[in-house]
Amino acid sequence: MRAVVVTDFDTEPRLVELPVPDPGPDEVLVRLAAAGVNPFDWKVVEGAMRGSVEHAFPLVLGSDGAGTVERVGEGADFAPGERVFGQFMDVQQGRGSYAEFAVAKAAKLARMPAGLSFGTAAALPTAGAAAHDFVEGTGIGPGCTLLVNGASGGVGQAAVQFAAAQGVRVIGTTDPATADYLRELGAAETVDFTQGPVAEQVRSAHPDGIDAIVDLISGRGEIEPIAALLKPNGVIVSSNGAVDDEVLATRGLRGANLYADARPATLKSLADAVELGQLRMRIDFEVPLEDAAEALARLMAGKSRGKTVLLIE
Repeated sequence: MRAVVVTDFDTEPRLVELPVPDPGPDEVLVRLAAAGVNPFDWKVVEGAMRGSVEHAFPLVLGSDGAGTVERVGEGADFAPGERVFGQFMDVQQGRGSYAEFAVAKAAKLARMPAGLSFGTAAALPTAGAAAHDFVEGTGIGPGCTLLVNGASGGVGQAAVQFAAAQGVRVIGTTDPATADYLRELGAAETVDFTQGPVAEQVRSAHPDGIDAIVDLISGRGEIEPIAALLKPNGVIVSSNGAVDDEVLATRGLRGANLYADARPATLKSLADAVELGQLRMRIDFEVPLEDAAEALARLMAGKSRGKTVLLIE
């Protein structure tokens, strides 16, 4: 089978031929039709989990995917021919979704609704689950004001929709080209990050502070000016491990570092929301499997304004 791998940390992805893997107990082998591309995919190459978990090389890249069940291991509650989607990354086994076939734990998959395309399904798991969990993690509700810092990407766009649906007033940071689209998704305000520091612009518009922040941009040592926008007892959630909750507590603020957990129930809820028109997943870049390196480079350069999907034939 064709697969996109790296042979070590900080090496270039390349297309190779690998044997088709076999599913073990409670695992499913899927013939993939599409793979979703996420920032975490290239962070793995950079060593985001180096030292915390063993990595098997060559490592097939990619977390998200969608396709058709090929074979099932003992105890897996799926059948050949079923359309499924979910998360496939297992760095300890060298497994990922940038391949014609991939093995996933059955507990990381869900069945696809009939009306959902493979491309959209592959775009959903990490971005959709992250947005859902991050907004829920703030604990805010109707009438509150939420800043989504990094609203122009796939996670940010979904977070805007989840929050707006709950009656939250959403401020989204974006470039000018994506601002109108964010307003279509429910953002009450947009902040153009090309026009100056985001924190200064938000403080000017909201001198009394805001209630909550979902930060998808700031790294360690960069989040302080954003967190300072919060009202007393306000809460900030980071996707980059940038929050020091002890430091925030000394300032009367709350915070957490959260990560996507695409449980089957969450995956089903996301798919249902797309089918019902309650969640829009914008795919702004589709390329074949062999162009995975280009797709990752585009993501690293900050050019994504939605989701990137690899089409696998």
